[in-house]
Amino acid sequence: MKNAILFFWLLPFSIYSQDIIETTHIKTTDFNTNKIVAIDNFGTIYHLNNNTFYKKSTSNTISYNNLQLGEVTTANAFNPLKINLFYRDFNTVIILDNRLAEIFKIDFNDRQPYKNVTHLSNGFDNTIWIFNQDTQQLELYNHKNNTTQARSLPIQNKVLDLKSNYNQVWLLTSAYILEYNYFGNLISKTPNTGYTKLEENNGNLLLLKDNKLFYLKNNSDKAIPISLPNLLIKQFFVTNETLYIYQNQKLQQFQLKIN
Repeated sequence: MKNAILFFWLLPFSIYSQDIIETTHIKTTDFNTNKIVAIDNFGTIYHLNNNTFYKKSTSNTISYNNLQLGEVTTANAFNPLKINLFYRDFNTVIILDNRLAEIFKIDFNDRQPYKNVTHLSNGFDNTIWIFNQDTQQLELYNHKNNTTQARSLPIQNKVLDLKSNYNQVWLLTSAYILEYNYFGNLISKTPNTGYTKLEENNGNLLLLKDNKLFYLKNNSDKAIPISLPNLLIKQFFVTNETLYIYQNQKLQQFQLKIN
């Protein structure tokens, strides 16, 4: 009986014991580019430099550029077989295969109904998640048959960032972190206490606030600070439990110690 009482007394402490996520520095690599988009499990680096998109593996480097469309606003390599490049100034998306050959072009200016897109992320099959500024709605858009398969209610606050995987999508707004399923239904709403950017990894979120990173586990509303040395965090993302931070032409690699 005494052991049972002790177990239940300690249980809340074991559940909520991780007040900070420790990290171990793995290595620092010199890397000169404008923006790193992703690093996969095989060490392939997807990055943007001088408005050219690169895929750099251990064996070779290939590239893609489209000078007619101006600057790449965002790039997404979550699905390496369908990489998407978003050119906001021209309201256009280019989809590339794993050899960076163009397989689809979506010009929203020529499509009806017209969509004024400000943010974009990957979807499943032939879909992408877009934020339509004119309607203030998140849409799951099928670019092959020009249909919207899911649509959220209008968003009341300014959208700061958009990330997704095959099953979920997150909108970071000035007031909330909004999570939706692939039907466009809102499944969680967490107050934004100053976060300006987010990244997704296996349903968990990394959040940037005041040059510090926080980890928000799936199905939790408590963001846990990540212990890091004093770095200027230009970019960050996670592959499995490896945290990458890019700043000052240095790619820093850390192991996250997550309970």
